[in-house]
Amino acid sequence: MRSALASIRGALAESPGALRLSTVRLAGQFGDGMFQAALSGAILFNPERETDPLAIAGGFAALLLPYSIIGPYAGALLDRWDRRTVLLVANVLRGVLIALTAVSLLSGLRDTPILLLALSVVGVSRFVGAGVSASLPRVLAQQRLVAMNSILATIASACAILGAGVAFGIITVIGAGDFASAVAVALSACGSIAGAFAAAGFRRHALGPDPDDRSGEPNRESSLRAIAAGLRSGATAAWRSREVTTAMIGIGAHRMVFGADTLLMVLVLRRGAGTGHHIAKFSAAITATGAGMLAAAVVAPVLIPRLGRARTIVVGLITAIVVQITLVTPITLATGTDERRAELLLLAAAFLLGLAGQTIKLTGDAAMQIEIDDLHRGQVFALQDTIFNITYVLALAGTALWIPADGRSPAVVIAAAGVYCCGIAAIALISARSQPADNRFR
Repeated sequence: MRSALASIRGALAESPGALRLSTVRLAGQFGDGMFQAALSGAILFNPERETDPLAIAGGFAALLLPYSIIGPYAGALLDRWDRRTVLLVANVLRGVLIALTAVSLLSGLRDTPILLLALSVVGVSRFVGAGVSASLPRVLAQQRLVAMNSILATIASACAILGAGVAFGIITVIGAGDFASAVAVALSACGSIAGAFAAAGFRRHALGPDPDDRSGEPNRESSLRAIAAGLRSGATAAWRSREVTTAMIGIGAHRMVFGADTLLMVLVLRRGAGTGHHIAKFSAAITATGAGMLAAAVVAPVLIPRLGRARTIVVGLITAIVVQITLVTPITLATGTDERRAELLLLAAAFLLGLAGQTIKLTGDAAMQIEIDDLHRGQVFALQDTIFNITYVLALAGTALWIPADGRSPAVVIAAAGVYCCGIAAIALISARSQPADNRFR
């Protein structure tokens, strides 16, 4: 960890642009943490609104699926348009949409229009995140990317957790309801404002792509054709790299399980009376997950050089299987006084799953930034976002169809562990197909 911090200090000293780009990401993460926590307070734990498992899954689908469908195509724009301009405009747009969402909550609109606005906010946030990831190699030397990814992801997770804590604190002080959620949502726009100012500090094309690398065709025609070919181009670039394909499989498997576990966690933590108590338990679970993600910043730089990227992902998946079976299962079976102990085990599971999932994500980010060229990097990161969102929502929807309202379903936990096993099997097939037997998982 000390060497990683020294590497980051050196990187920031060498490149002021790295600090500025980091500010864009960290400010956005803080605002996103506030916004998403405030929205969960408005919809999941609001006594003024009733939600069942299908309604929760539907809300997540409305938030994530539309961007997931267009993401790879929009990602092509990150490889055609000036990324500095994209980050600047996207942050301003996100701030405006957040303000409209707050006004909608204050006016008492029902869930559908609020979710449509939230959908737009989340979509723009994903676009900003993909833009920052695609731009990072333009302000950092390649040998510093793994360490910077780890530390930056750690601080970003901490910012998101801090933002969520601020939002939950506001709701707790003011009182659960639309007004408190609207105040928290409105204040989350501060992240977008700070991100826009940071992005404005870059000169044109400093974040790529270079104008000289584009074709000589008119920009409008080139962009339209790039959008149309975005999915195919991003998928092809990812498939050509065994390590990137392995990362996509690991990320997809974890996000499916994370989707099922998210719904299960919301349902089991809503047991009993007291909205404030529910929010406190949910906040504790988010904090535990975030702490695990922070720990991944220490673990990933140690594991990746020693095990290689593919093996690191497999170790993360195996760890998650053990956690699912031993620590998540009890909350689906416990009753009476045993529930408190099961909730503590669930917090431990949240920490370890956050650790495993973020380690997989950091490994994948390093693979994509190193293995994919600058002209396709935006498309591949947008494709990764698509895998994140679609697998997450599919798992939520599938789980919502057969999980009871109190979350008592051990079968969900076992099925989730099976998803991790399938991910490991798929990685083994990819490795066996592309490498000799003695080099598997390297």
